[in-house]
Amino acid sequence: MMSNRRKKNKFRVVRDYIIISFAMIAGSLGWCAFLLPHHITIGGVAGIASVVLWGMGIPVQYTYFALNFLLLSAALVVLGWNFCIRTIWAVIVFTLSTSFFQDVFGGNVIFADQPFLACVMGGVLMGGGMGVALQLGASSGGSDVIAAMVHKYRDYSLGHVILACDLCVITSSYLVLGSWEKVIYGYIVLFVMSYLVDYVANGVRSSVQFFIISEKWEEIGQAINTDVDRGCTVIDARGFYTGKPVGMLFVIARRSESRGIFEVVNDIDPKAFVSQSAVSGVYGMGFDKLKHLPRRVKMEEKK
Repeated sequence: MMSNRRKKNKFRVVRDYIIISFAMIAGSLGWCAFLLPHHITIGGVAGIASVVLWGMGIPVQYTYFALNFLLLSAALVVLGWNFCIRTIWAVIVFTLSTSFFQDVFGGNVIFADQPFLACVMGGVLMGGGMGVALQLGASSGGSDVIAAMVHKYRDYSLGHVILACDLCVITSSYLVLGSWEKVIYGYIVLFVMSYLVDYVANGVRSSVQFFIISEKWEEIGQAINTDVDRGCTVIDARGFYTGKPVGMLFVIARRSESRGIFEVVNDIDPKAFVSQSAVSGVYGMGFDKLKHLPRRVKMEEKK
C-alpha cells in the first residue's frame, strides 16, 4: 500500500509539472500574440522586458530570464526550494515558449483594429496562467515571486500585491512609448490579470476543514501527515445507531491541499465519510500568523 501511494505521489508531481507547463505556455501565448504586437505594457519582469525591447532592442526572453534569476536567488532564502524549483521550471518553460511565439507572431498583429479586445485576451491568458501556477506552488516569476514573499509574512491579497508592484512598471513605460493610450491599455490588462490571479489562486490563501470518519483512520492520518504534510487531530467518536467506537480525524488545510487529502482518503478507504467546509481564517502552526496586536495590548502600549 505504501509503495502504491509513493507511485501515485510521483505521478501527481509529474502531473503538476505538466499543468504548470501548459499554464506557462498559455501565459506566453497571451503575451506574445496579443500584447507585445500592440505595444501594450504589462507589469513585473515581463513589463520591464517589454520596455527594454522597445527602447534598446534586446529580445524579451533574455531580459526576462536574467531578472528572474536575480529574484529567484533571493526567493530561495525566503520561500525555500519547493516553491523555487517549481518556479524555476515555470520560468524556463515561459522563456522557451516566448522565444517560440516571438518567431510565430513577431510580424503579425492579432485584432489590429481592436486593442481593447487584445488587452482582454492577453490579460485572461496571462492571469489564468499565473493563477494556476501559484495554486500548484509555482510562479511565472517577477511580481508573482514578490507577492509570494510578501504574503508569507503579511496577510495581503496576492492580486493586490501584484497590482501595487506592476502599476509602477506600467506607468514608467510612458518614458519609452510616449503614449498615455498604451499606458491606459496596460492598466486594463493589469486589472484583468489581478482579478484572475485572485480568482484562480484563491486556494493559496483560503483554508478548509475536514472531518473524516473511517475504520482506517490511523492509516489515513499517517498518510495525510507524510503525503500532504498536514497534521491531524483524532477525536474519539461513537456511532449513535451501532454504538461502535470509531476514530474521527479533524484536519485543517489550505484549499489547494484539498485535492491531496481527498486522494489519500480515496486510496485508503473509498467508503470513508468525509465532510469538508470553508473557514474564514486559520492562525497558528503552519498557517497565517497573527500580524496585528490585540486591542488590549495596543491600549496598554498607549498608556
